[in-house]
Amino acid sequence: MTGSSSHVKFDLENEYAVKAEGEMLVGGQFVVLKDSRKNWEPPHEDEKLSEAEVQEIIQQVKQNTNENTVQISFE
Repeated sequence: MTGSSSHVKFDLENEYAVKAEGEMLVGGQFVVLKDSRKNWEPPHEDEKLSEAEVQEIIQQVKQNTNENTVQISFE
């Protein structure tokens, strides 16, 4: 996972990646705008994300965050 103050990119183990827009808040929390994720990143940009894939990404992110990482929430 990489990002900036306005987006975060999730790199998955299957070599797919998705970039989502959001906002970095005070206190090390990043809020991801759920509707900003529509397609995978190149070279898979022609493939839309399904709701099941979005939910799987959210679950993986929640499992991989701890008190030492940026806290990510989804809205």
